[in-house]
Amino acid sequence: MNTPMQPETVPALPANPPTWHRRLLEGRAAVFATLATVAISIGGIVEIAPMFALQDDLRTAHADIAPYTPLEVAGRDIYVSEGCYNCHSQMIRPFRAETLRYGPWTRAEEYVWDRPFQLGSRRIGPDLQRVGGKYPSAWHWEHMKDPRSTSPGSIMPSYPWLYTQRIDGDDVRASVAALRTLGTPYTDDEVANAPQLAYKQGAAIVSDLRAMQIKTATGDLEVIALIAYLQRLGTDGRAALASAEPAPGGAP
Repeated sequence: MNTPMQPETVPALPANPPTWHRRLLEGRAAVFATLATVAISIGGIVEIAPMFALQDDLRTAHADIAPYTPLEVAGRDIYVSEGCYNCHSQMIRPFRAETLRYGPWTRAEEYVWDRPFQLGSRRIGPDLQRVGGKYPSAWHWEHMKDPRSTSPGSIMPSYPWLYTQRIDGDDVRASVAALRTLGTPYTDDEVANAPQLAYKQGAAIVSDLRAMQIKTATGDLEVIALIAYLQRLGTDGRAALASAEPAPGGAP
């Protein structure tokens, strides 16, 4: 005959539990606020101080990572204004599934001239960290006009206004000048001649498009600036990582 299980005995709580720690902090708002401020300040210093200490090291880690050209700056401004970061990230994490699809995982120094970073917070579309050079400029031209024409099933909207709106030279110069105040090493000539440099790079992209039978492009269109920016993404970092890899059969 089975013996019925006896209920487990739960120890009784003390009638008057100690509350000294509550009276010490929670009952004194000024003391609690002061100690919380001190704790947050210490945590903030621990997090922020290394960033300033490593700033110069990050800038010199890969000398091949150059600032964006004026046209690429204009394209980046368009990328931000259109909210592209809401659907596309620019950060490849060090996981095999990511590196197989997108390429080498990204290093901190690759963002040295990004202000602000475009890491993104989710991926409705693919990561763009290393999209530069992955597709010809003509692919981007058609993709922005009708994403389904290049990526069947894409839910990305089309951007027809990029084919009629033009970049403003004064805005390009102002953006480059603003970045220089934040530490980007643009020269006086690069700032002063930013519009001309942008139009010159735009003309080179237009020449490439015309070789692909796209005759309607002009170098000052917003879509041309966006193409310049996308074609630049990750190229310097990828080249720097490739040059840093030891040659096959060489010394480690």
